[in-house]
Amino acid sequence: MNPEAAGILTLIFYALVVLTIIVYQAVKLPDGWQAWVLFVIARVYAPSMWHVRANRRCPFPGDSAAIIVANHRSPADPLILWYNSHLGNSKKIKRCISFLMAREYYELPGIVGWISRSMQSIPVDRNGKDVAPVREALRRLKQGKLIGVFPEGGLQEGRSIAHANSGIAFLALRSRAPVYPVYINNSPGGKNMMEPFYSFTKTSLVYGDPIDLSAYYDLRASKEVLEEVTTLMMQKLAELGETEYLGSPSSDEKEQLIQMPADHYRSAN
Repeated sequence: MNPEAAGILTLIFYALVVLTIIVYQAVKLPDGWQAWVLFVIARVYAPSMWHVRANRRCPFPGDSAAIIVANHRSPADPLILWYNSHLGNSKKIKRCISFLMAREYYELPGIVGWISRSMQSIPVDRNGKDVAPVREALRRLKQGKLIGVFPEGGLQEGRSIAHANSGIAFLALRSRAPVYPVYINNSPGGKNMMEPFYSFTKTSLVYGDPIDLSAYYDLRASKEVLEEVTTLMMQKLAELGETEYLGSPSSDEKEQLIQMPADHYRSAN
């Protein structure tokens, strides 16, 4: 065999190896090829653009339900939380984190909307009248999936944790899924929804242990109980960021990204 033919066969061999790895990795991600493409992009993009570091390996489970709560300062936050979320589980299983997010962003054309849909996010109307997203989140948690929530609602400024929607407490108590707090430091910012995706920064994640809510599971999910649980979760999140939680959920919030069903004051069972 002449050297030219040998070179061509070698290139074909390496191409087949790469293709096999791509197919194998795509099959291992059960949430579809778009999620896999986004995952590959994020694994290269996030470390180079945002220099993401963490206090430890991500503790999210690889094969069971969990709720992830975090502060929200950038449109890039979901991607930053997701791209290394498989490293903590022993099998390195890659799974989407389905974030509850405002419908107007979910339906945007371009990169923000594509990322949201590829990650199988759950769109929520801001009018506070749509309970379907909460029911969908509970359904996915029952199926053992990961749900991501930014309890402060929309994008905030500063390090302090803003007033949180007590719907997160309802979701946690009704599902009894473990709640993992994560504080995001210095996430990329900008003057519009796109600028954070091409802004260099040094972002860090502080992962916390699951928040123990077992003492509340058998209590009636009254308004007071939900607010107490919300405050507990937000204080744990604030502690990770060495900051403060600005108070209990506001009773007159006009924008609720987690609208509770009409029967939410029944037992959390």
